[in-house]
Amino acid sequence: VQLVESGGGLVQPGGSLRLSCAASGFAFSSYAMRWYRQAPGKERELVATITSAGDSTYYTDSVKGRFTISRDNGKNTVDLQMNSLKPEDTAVYYCNARRNSKYDYWGQGTQVTVSS
Repeated sequence: VQLVESGGGLVQPGGSLRLSCAASGFAFSSYAMRWYRQAPGKERELVATITSAGDSTYYTDSVKGRFTISRDNGKNTVDLQMNSLKPEDTAVYYCNARRNSKYDYWGQGTQVTVSS
């Protein structure tokens, strides 16, 4: 099983980034997918969720209207489009695939830094 995130980097406040997560080794289309983030000194928090079919999404309040999660079950990828970025969005962003406590996979994370 592999989840490989990409697309992180340094961006100015108000800018945009698109994170991507490439999945392999499991039945991707059967899993809800999530993006989490963890800022220095803080607990990991759930940012966005998309159902296995891609027909429903959830966002934490702080990113609603700015971030969009999407998936392509044909390519086994899940993306997070991040617009109007703020310094408080600075964190390591992680891709997660979970069916239950037994089938719970994580990527290695990608750093997002929002700074002028």
